[in-house]
Amino acid sequence: MLLPETFQVVSFPYAGPAEAGLWFIFHHQGLVITGAEGAAELVTAPALHSLGVDASQVRGVGRLGKACCWVAHTQCEELPPGFSAEPLRSLFNRLPEALLAIAGRAQQLLDFERSHRFCGACGAANEAFDECRAKRCPACGQIAYPRLAPAMMVLVKRDGPAGRELLLAHGARFPGVIYSALAGFVEPSESVEDCAHREVFEEVGLRIKNLRYFGSQCWPFPNSLMIAFVADWAGGEIVADPAEILDAAWFPIDALPPLPHQITIARRLINATIAEVAPEHPALTVYGAG
Repeated sequence: MLLPETFQVVSFPYAGPAEAGLWFIFHHQGLVITGAEGAAELVTAPALHSLGVDASQVRGVGRLGKACCWVAHTQCEELPPGFSAEPLRSLFNRLPEALLAIAGRAQQLLDFERSHRFCGACGAANEAFDECRAKRCPACGQIAYPRLAPAMMVLVKRDGPAGRELLLAHGARFPGVIYSALAGFVEPSESVEDCAHREVFEEVGLRIKNLRYFGSQCWPFPNSLMIAFVADWAGGEIVADPAEILDAAWFPIDALPPLPHQITIARRLINATIAEVAPEHPALTVYGAG
């Protein structure tokens, strides 16, 4: 999910219930929406009272053009009729990508508020700091900003007599039966490139070469920064780690398994690698889970 070019990452105070703009209200881990028959719309300012939104907990997320974006957590035990709380993943085809990206940022800021109420060093109650972008402990002075967990993704390819083949895997934590590129979190003191080589060998027993950067994407499930690469197969036979990978195989581009959603950097990485040799391939529009 990519933040739109017109979005500004800024902090600002909440002036009260008359504030218009875009509201990202969460109930537990779901985004509160309205709409029926599969449609989805964000809640509006007039609905805040019925949702039990505490004005003191409202935070600015940024601006989309001239519209202020707000985040808060509803205090309702049960949502009123006409509202539902949906995980962001379930809204991939129901909300525009721009709103989903802002919702992801909103959710991460809300999680930061929840998990940094108290100082991790001395246990004292934290206070807002740096225009509410951080938390500071008034007792020991420790300052905490929202942090991202860097993770790498690498799509391994090889070109054989039958054409291009992609190494795709069904991860143990993947929802549904989706095949994607390999991925893993960067360890302390490890470069992203070293992580790519290590994860590929640990997860499927292969060696890679010609590692090339593709792009990055913030992934708010819960707070990852995904850094994507493409690499060439250098040797080895697939031996999947059963703790991480349920299945892994070489797939020719004319026989692909269900793929990640078009909104993900994994799908953009797969599409770009296919497009190098097959610019008219159906995966570049809709294929599998896309």
